[in-house]
Amino acid sequence: MTVITRRATLEDLGELVPLFAQYRTFYGQPQDPETARRFLYDRLSRDDSTIFIARIEGLRDGAPVGFTQLYPLFSSVRAARVFVLNDLFVAEHARRSGVALALLSAAADYGQREGAIRLDLETMPDNHAAQALYRTQGWREYDATLRFQLPLAPAWSDDA
Repeated sequence: MTVITRRATLEDLGELVPLFAQYRTFYGQPQDPETARRFLYDRLSRDDSTIFIARIEGLRDGAPVGFTQLYPLFSSVRAARVFVLNDLFVAEHARRSGVALALLSAAADYGQREGAIRLDLETMPDNHAAQALYRTQGWREYDATLRFQLPLAPAWSDDA
């Protein structure tokens, strides 16, 4: 199977919303396609993030089977661009077919083209499959800092 990735645009919103809604549900959020649509529309229309979608050539209806979303940051100390790979999701029926690997590669290629010094990501401690994939692709654990969060909204929780 051949996995094809490309940068998403507003024209992809309709196909991206179901995947993003599944992603949010996977992390315990209620099934809410309208929230997913609004959030993605804002990110894409404001150019707040970069989203890559993946399709498997010849699979079903040709709909996207995965996505990753990058958010730009900057390192003041290094005076350089950094991207946070905040979201990576592959539909259940397309897992173990190279989609996640293709999306990680697309993200890394994009970061290099944009002159970023690194990509950062977080994953849950019990997500061993994802951790193994990241390690095989050269990602390294980095825990030299103590992270803090300041809740600013009543719906905030430490599992989101």
